[in-house]
Amino acid sequence: MLLFVLVVGVTALKVVSSALKGHDSSYAEPTTTSSYSPTVSTQPTEAPSTANVPTAQPTTATTQPPRPTASRSTTTSRPTTNPGPTDSDLVLKNSLYRAGVMRSVRCRESSARPSTVAGAKANYRNLVGCLNRAWAPMVAKAGGRFRAPNVLVFSGSVSSPCGTHYDSNPPFFCGTNDTIYMNLTEDMGNYNRYPQSYQKIWARMWMLHQFAHEYGHHVQNNMGILQAYARIRYERPNYAMELQDSRRLELQASCFSDIFIGANRNSYPVTGQAQYQWRWLIGHVTDLNNDHGDANNHQYWALRGYNARDPRVCNTWAASAAKVQ
Repeated sequence: MLLFVLVVGVTALKVVSSALKGHDSSYAEPTTTSSYSPTVSTQPTEAPSTANVPTAQPTTATTQPPRPTASRSTTTSRPTTNPGPTDSDLVLKNSLYRAGVMRSVRCRESSARPSTVAGAKANYRNLVGCLNRAWAPMVAKAGGRFRAPNVLVFSGSVSSPCGTHYDSNPPFFCGTNDTIYMNLTEDMGNYNRYPQSYQKIWARMWMLHQFAHEYGHHVQNNMGILQAYARIRYERPNYAMELQDSRRLELQASCFSDIFIGANRNSYPVTGQAQYQWRWLIGHVTDLNNDHGDANNHQYWALRGYNARDPRVCNTWAASAAKVQ
């Protein structure tokens, strides 16, 4: 989301459609990049409020030729199969959309600052604990089986089942091993690069949003959305439709991210200068590869999640093409 490359996944999507067909589908594509100069808020503003599977019929068969004295046919019932939800159902009608409003888990920001490796790791540990407590009951209500994600940090390069990634790119989520990979170089660099207090607040909000976004992909993985996305995208006839699928996935992850931030805005807290910087960053993304959504749409979905705190407002798969540009 800001002028730095926020990736939910990998490197830039400058590949041809045929190359994408061989892409590891368990991996969430790179998120938005954004450019940034932290801005000062003189008057922090509040965010505006918003916004039967058919089964086969039993078959009837005549088991023996009729005898001269009696003719009888018997019916044999074959077990019916329930094919389960289709990929379209998994993204458009996912049971998570009926889980209701997320309650606050009274998450508080870590007192450690990401100026050091230890400080950044303390923030990640705190956030994953909060996010687990917040999302586990939501997934359970939706009939899913909650799994907590792994969290790994990296500087330089890191090898994962979803490929090798470098700290010149953003953090990413790999569904194969259910792991969030956080970029220490980026988070520590953002915090230490700028001297002013409001700039450091921006860096902390950036880390919060980035981590919660990658966790959003983990939620998609828990609920089968990430896997369905991969299969749907594989069948697309052209690259433009693949990119639109990617934007739907990424914008939903940001909406999920801000459900959590909105639910815990008072305890974290996301008020005053912190809210100003959060509002600035969600509206200043740069989607150079056209795979994460433009600034206006990113802000639209982020605010929907933040204000409603309900996954039903994050159904990007049912939105018009204009809302996922």
